[in-house]
Amino acid sequence: MARIDFHFNVNDKFDYACRLTRKIWSASAVGEPVRNIVMVANAADLKKLDAVLWSFSPSDFLPHCFIDDESAAETPIVMTEDFASPSLAHIPHADVLIHLGMSMPKDVAAMVERFPRVVELVTVNEAERLAGRERYKAYRDLGHELHNFDQSKPESKS
Repeated sequence: MARIDFHFNVNDKFDYACRLTRKIWSASAVGEPVRNIVMVANAADLKKLDAVLWSFSPSDFLPHCFIDDESAAETPIVMTEDFASPSLAHIPHADVLIHLGMSMPKDVAAMVERFPRVVELVTVNEAERLAGRERYKAYRDLGHELHNFDQSKPESKS
């Protein structure tokens, strides 16, 4: 079973996604391969996330691109609208999937087979909270290892 982390009560999902991505990507030990990340969201959110990834920190660079970019196979952070995009077959990495959207993947079994760690971001927006609760229940009912990180508590901030 996959490890699925729910980061909830997130105020700004774009800033939080950037900070979390930086933390995951930079956590690789010296001499170890970097951890690769696939980010899933709708097109509008991906466009905004792309802009924020370029500008959120003057001292950090997070190499990223969209899934259909010709350099996607060599880029450690890839963004896509679809959990099951055919273009994912051309991406050799599959360490972590970060989901910024509200929809449940259609084929959870295939997703968790490819991604041993899934991070679900749930904002304080009521519609997103309700959708997050539904995803949580669905993953739990499928028997996945679930971890909760309440971002309203100062000690759990990433």
